[in-house]
Amino acid sequence: MWAITLKLGMRNDFFYKVSRWNPQTRQLLNVLVTVASVLLCLLILPTRLPGMVLLGIGPNWLLIWVVAWSVKRTVFQGAVAGVVLGLIQDGMTNPIPTHALSLALVGILTARLQKQRYIQEDFISVALIVFGMAILAETVTAIQFSIIGRSTLEEIWTYHQLIALSSAILSSLWAPVVYFPLNVCWERLRANSAS
Repeated sequence: MWAITLKLGMRNDFFYKVSRWNPQTRQLLNVLVTVASVLLCLLILPTRLPGMVLLGIGPNWLLIWVVAWSVKRTVFQGAVAGVVLGLIQDGMTNPIPTHALSLALVGILTARLQKQRYIQEDFISVALIVFGMAILAETVTAIQFSIIGRSTLEEIWTYHQLIALSSAILSSLWAPVVYFPLNVCWERLRANSAS
């Protein structure tokens, strides 16, 4: 028990020291945490490690990041994060269909949920949000494939069910791994900036 208290004390001590830094340095640390977390999500996006794959589908790490970002942000900030990360993902993959549309929609809807009123911010609620948003994002992608007409509608919607459910399950299970550390860091840095 004392080890947990010691670790929590060390973490609080770090944020106490950060609160003494000047505002520009705290802002720089906030930007570095945000950029580093995006880069980490981008690096592990194509990775398929044991326990991270269900029927050949892996978690959508960028979607998880957009949800974690948008939970306590405005609709505009959620949309911008979704578009930017979607365009980056398009740069890593084939840009047709685009991921920017689905991730922007995820950012907008997550920010509009007004979680303070309806949903408690814990692991289960974030996992449920990610589950629903993953299904939505995969549906938007399937609609784009339908419009483009690269495959028959039957093929697209048959695979859509498999991909959407697998992605939603894995993304919701791994969501707390991204959400919790980022939320704690962003909250502490925001609290220190306000003081």
